[in-house]
Formats: sequence, structure tokens, C-alpha cells
Amino acid sequence: MDFNIIRIARVVMNVTDLNASRDFYVNALGFIETASSSEWMALRGLEEHCHHSLLLKKADKPGVHAVSYKVWEDGHLDALESFFKGKGAKVLWKEADKSVGIGKTLCVEDPSGIPLEFFVEMEGAERCIQKYDLYRGARVQRIDHINCMVPDVEAAVAFYTDELGFRVSEYTATEDDKTWAAWLHRKPTVHDVAFMNGEGPRLHHVGFWLSDPMSLIHCCDVMASMGYADNIERGPGRHGLSNAFFLYVRDPDGNRIELYNGDYLTSDPDFKPVKWDINDPRRQTFWGHKAPDSWFNEATSFLDMETAEPVKQKSPTLAQRKPDFVT
Repeated sequence: MDFNIIRIARVVMNVTDLNASRDFYVNALGFIETASSSEWMALRGLEEHCHHSLLLKKADKPGVHAVSYKVWEDGHLDALESFFKGKGAKVLWKEADKSVGIGKTLCVEDPSGIPLEFFVEMEGAERCIQKYDLYRGARVQRIDHINCMVPDVEAAVAFYTDELGFRVSEYTATEDDKTWAAWLHRKPTVHDVAFMNGEGPRLHHVGFWLSDPMSLIHCCDVMASMGYADNIERGPGRHGLSNAFFLYVRDPDGNRIELYNGDYLTSDPDFKPVKWDINDPRRQTFWGHKAPDSWFNEATSFLDMETAEPVKQKSPTLAQRKPDFVT
């Protein structure tokens, strides 16, 4: 292939109240506010040297405009344009937007209906990893991954691995050996993107990396003291799948954020994907606690890249049931 996708780099999504979002993301979770206006807010983690990894846009209702991947050079954007046009996909360009610090962007829709963006350049920002006086809340360090519910996981995995160069680190199989969920990466960690069986496409969560497990505990204390105890949906705990510590929280609009720490290196070319049985009690949490129904059923709609209306959702190809244990 004539392009090199480096990593997941940002998510653009709607919120209904920027001030409420600021209190949650900046004061409770510990994001750095790079810039804002009356219509948007750009946030980054403490170790990120780029303008933002989360762009919140004011709107009447929640929705996800795009998930964005960074690529190596401008020529790779052109190669991606040719590739997606050859697949008959919807493709458009956005000129550089200096107000939010991002360069020229290629916008496409993948076969599942997920709006993707690819870019090379983003305005730099101060890296605050050693600005310990700015550490608060969960002390969010950087964006790590996204997780999407799609109607056909096997088709999504085939497209991303065969056509875009992603690799599978772990996957979950049903009793008849159908792929229920899969974790795929470009950077050498467990995942940049995960796909789960369900009505979709929908964004299940955005995952952000923390420096240590105690940051999860500290975040719970901070959220409870600020009146956000009910926004803690699941955890803290340790996943069997990925081995990472996790905490799932919901923002004031219901968007789900995972705070995440402690997965492993996946860089070696002879790394073999780890298979999990869907009903293995260790995969949900290594300690055996079940996920709440909301975690399994609720997710945020993607928005059409041209109309900003919700992307049409389809029922899953596998039977829509709740496994005994869900990660």
C-alpha cells in the first residue's frame, strides 16, 4: 500500500453545553484546554505536543463528526484519496483550519459507515508532561484508542487489516467461532480501534491513556467530590483482554470515555493474536465483575460528513444478545 497510517489522533464530537463540558473534561478528568470559542473547545492530554486530541463542538444533541488518523506525509493523503475513490466511497477534502490548528484533511466514509479523517499536519502545543502543577483529575496523558459498534465485525476487520494495514492484537469469538469483537492497531500497543458486534455504526467510547493505575482511583475520588459520582459507569477494574486497568465514565451528554493504563507491546511481526471465548469470565474484567447493561447497549451516533445528520444504523449480522461476560 502507498500510505502509512501512524495512529488514532483525534475525535470530533458534539456537546450541548461547553461550560458543563469544560468542568467535566478539564476540572474533573484533567485535560488541558488548548483553545476555545463560543462554538468549540480543543483539548489535549498532558504529554501531547499537538493542538488537540479531542475537539468538542457545541450542538443541540450529541453526535460524532469524525475519528481522525495521522498519516506520514502529504502524498499518503493523495494515495488514500485514490484508494477510497477506487472503492466507491464517499470522499471530500477540508482545507486547513487554523482556528483549531489542523492542516488539510481528507474525509471519507468506511464500509461500516464510520466517518474517518486523515491528516498530516497539526499545530504544535506545549508538552506538559513535567508540568506537575497542572496535574489534576485523572491526569490524562494522551489519546489511546476508539471503540466502535458495527453491524459486521468480520467485514470491518477484513477491511482494516487487508486494505489499511492494521493488525489484530486480540479478538473474541462466539461458540461457533464467529468474530464478536476485535482489537486492531497501527501504533505498537493493543489497539487504535476496536470493533464490537452491535447496531451501528456507533461510537462506543474514546480511550485515553493514564500514567498509572492510581490515577484511576484518584479520578474516582475527584469525580465523587465534584458531584460526578453518577457519571462513573464501570470500574475501576482490570480487563482480561488487553490486561489494562480501566475506568468508564460518561460526560454530561452521555458520551463515554475510557480512562486506560497498562496494556502491552505489539510491535513484533511474529506477534500472534490472542483469542478469547465470548463467555470466558476473565475477558470482561480479570476480576470477574459484569458490565452494566448501559455499557453493552448505549453508544453515540456517528454523523454524516456532508449533512451532519446521523448515519443510518443497521442491525448486527450476529444475533444481538448479551454475552455472559462483555469486555
